[in-house]
Amino acid sequence: MSRGRKPKLLVFDLDYTLWPFWVDTHVTPPFSKKSNGVVVDSYGQKVTFYEEVPKVLEELKAEGYLVGIASRTGEVRGAESLLKLFGWNAFIDCKQIYPGCKLKHFKKIKEALDVEYEDMIFFDDEQRNITDLRTVGVLSILVKNGVTKNVIQVALDKFARGEM
Repeated sequence: MSRGRKPKLLVFDLDYTLWPFWVDTHVTPPFSKKSNGVVVDSYGQKVTFYEEVPKVLEELKAEGYLVGIASRTGEVRGAESLLKLFGWNAFIDCKQIYPGCKLKHFKKIKEALDVEYEDMIFFDDEQRNITDLRTVGVLSILVKNGVTKNVIQVALDKFARGEM
């Protein structure tokens, strides 16, 4: 764990950040979980996530961080369903999942959890969202190939050093 200042809240986008697809175009709801634990879409196609994500979410929660979700997807029900089927809701304190600017998502998260922007870190795969959130003082990390423990550690180290 990093020394120095620690964030209170880590917020994650969903598509191409926690899972390797767009929930509104690459998979087809409704989703279900088979008896072997595999989550599939309505065509029986396996729905996966980035390998380290469950462990990352579990460890962040165990270390006392608040965890949020901010997604612009239009497939709100599908995204919510996947979070439930993957068992991730146990680690999530606040969700804002609907089309629109991430600044609106973050304003609602800030109010719901009473956390200032400067006490947050945001992870997303789209530069436009990173750029938007940096304007209000959120340390925003561009994710290239999904969230990993290393991505989180680099972000926590940047936060501890006071970098934007």
